[in-house]
Amino acid sequence: MSALLIIPILLPLVAGFILPKGNRKARNVFITISLVFTAIFSIAAAVYCKGTFTIIELAKGLTLALTADGVSLFFVVICSLAWLLVALFSFEYMTHEENELRFHRFYLFSLSSLIGICFSANLPTLYMFYEAMTLLTVVLVIHSGTTESMAAGIKYLGFSVFGAALALFGLFVIYRYGGAEGFSPGGMLAGIPGKTAVIAYFLMMVGFGCKAGMLPLHAWLPTAHPVAPAPASAVLSGVITKMGILATIRISYFVFPMELIIGTWAQKALLTLALCTVFMGSMLACKEKLLKKRLAWSTVSQASYVVFGIVCLSPMSFEGAFLQVFFHSCAKNALFCCAGAIILKTGVTKVEELGGMGRRMPVVMTCFTIASLSLVGIPPTGGFISKWNLALGAFSSNVGAFAVVGVSVLLISAVLTAWYLLTIVFAAFFPQKDTAEIAVSSAEPKKITLVPLAVFSSALIIFGAFSQPLSEFIRGIVGTIF
Repeated sequence: MSALLIIPILLPLVAGFILPKGNRKARNVFITISLVFTAIFSIAAAVYCKGTFTIIELAKGLTLALTADGVSLFFVVICSLAWLLVALFSFEYMTHEENELRFHRFYLFSLSSLIGICFSANLPTLYMFYEAMTLLTVVLVIHSGTTESMAAGIKYLGFSVFGAALALFGLFVIYRYGGAEGFSPGGMLAGIPGKTAVIAYFLMMVGFGCKAGMLPLHAWLPTAHPVAPAPASAVLSGVITKMGILATIRISYFVFPMELIIGTWAQKALLTLALCTVFMGSMLACKEKLLKKRLAWSTVSQASYVVFGIVCLSPMSFEGAFLQVFFHSCAKNALFCCAGAIILKTGVTKVEELGGMGRRMPVVMTCFTIASLSLVGIPPTGGFISKWNLALGAFSSNVGAFAVVGVSVLLISAVLTAWYLLTIVFAAFFPQKDTAEIAVSSAEPKKITLVPLAVFSSALIIFGAFSQPLSEFIRGIVGTIF
């Protein structure tokens, strides 16, 4: 049964190669069917496949292998369903872009690498798919072919490769002490010297933290988002950053024993980097005038909420981090799709030009509002649940003063988030006198384009108001680790 894990990896890969070139409608139907089947097989494989499937043995103790656990299921659901929904959004959006076929081909290829990361049974496999993800998604960033997009793609590639090099150094250390054979809840490197473990852990967390937008390797994110097509920006922020998060979870809870890390300089340094990133991202988002770049800085801030929860290394912070992954993914996919819809139908790219937009695009701006409220942490949206658990997790962990400082930074960030997002909402629905004469003609996109926005924003309310099943599932994962 474990061999079935490779099917959802191959499905989007094969679909990308045989993607129809002619009729656009037929191609869109083909993409949709391919992604639906990929989601079905991914979730089914994560639920029913037990054991490990070895793809190939490269050397003694160094194999490429696949497996599934609760963490795999959680992330593969996010990846496959978000990829499907954003694809539906992309059909109308990409008709106004050149090289539409190439975009959708690499969009499918990229999903294959993400599912591979989710099902990786050990660090060598995760690293291989992680690097494949970088090489495939850079094509989405440089899609327009402009000077700005090419420069952003080079920056994205450079930062990603450097981060991966740090992770590779840690992988060499782990292989030296026999930890490359498989993930084990609670960690498996019992024989590694303490100082060596701390150094390797820190370097790997910083390296994989690059994709999550954590200092000091964050700068690619606000550069890549504004130049990439909106569907690419959505998955870059809502899904691909979560692969960096997944890698840090595997490192923190399935490779290095927590008792080797708790209280060390590495934990304190990573907590400091995470909190500095949260504050810096929020401050720079407040200053940013371009809508997509403001949302990109928001991702830099909000994704590091998760890193903070992970590095606290407590059961409650772990639960808060997982909840933040889910709700942030929904919110950011919704916000970037809303931004894309605004750009597509009105050409507006700057925050100052959004006055009265709620009268022209009421559905889009309503979804924008719900996602914004979740990022701020207003109940009953999901963002409140995740941030509440992160705060409780900080106080329940052994991080000393970092608990108080961390919660204070999260509260300050929430206030700043309210400023840089809700000011847009107020301007959209309650324009000032100088924008009161704006045209009221409808500019809503097609219904199929609105479906993803509605689903993402509805999920923020439904799973926020009824979070118990999701929390129970996450607690099941916690029980296998602590």
